[in-house]
Amino acid sequence: MKSSTLVSEILTAVPRRISMKHLHPYWRMEYIEAPKYPAEMRRPFSELPALGDDRAALIVHRSCQSYLILNRFPYNPGHLLAVPYREVVNLEDLDSDERADLFDQIIFGKRILAAALNADGFNVGFNLGHAAAGGSIPHLHGHIVPRWNGDNNFMPVLGQTRILPQSLDATWEKLASVAVNLGDRQPPPR
Repeated sequence: MKSSTLVSEILTAVPRRISMKHLHPYWRMEYIEAPKYPAEMRRPFSELPALGDDRAALIVHRSCQSYLILNRFPYNPGHLLAVPYREVVNLEDLDSDERADLFDQIIFGKRILAAALNADGFNVGFNLGHAAAGGSIPHLHGHIVPRWNGDNNFMPVLGQTRILPQSLDATWEKLASVAVNLGDRQPPPR
């Protein structure tokens, strides 16, 4: 049977009145209840590295001028952000050493994700300017998003919902461990 015929048969079999379906992803409560940034935190990309607790901050790896942190609102599991320590808005505001270090972090982040999560591909990029960033944090940061064949399913398309199969804490644990094995640094403080 051709797939177009199968789709046609399924669509004609679906009642015209679509009823609400309920999902029960009980494991999501751990993510929902996880602590968010402290309310008094106004500049998280500057303040999180100063906490002294990389696990709580979700910092996976540090270099001399930038760091890798798990995105608290990920597009996919393992979505990393590469962030310079110095608070700047534009790429051209970084000096050449900072730019080199930031891009080395992006490459290292890609290596971590490839080793830890077996991603089939990656989206890497920056949202530059207020309109592009959608009101995001005004501190330059690059995104490293792992992708898998077929990872875009019906939930975000039809249901405006993302399902993350692993908590941020469990993802941090896995990525931080791989970062130590790939890099030449000591384990992050817990």
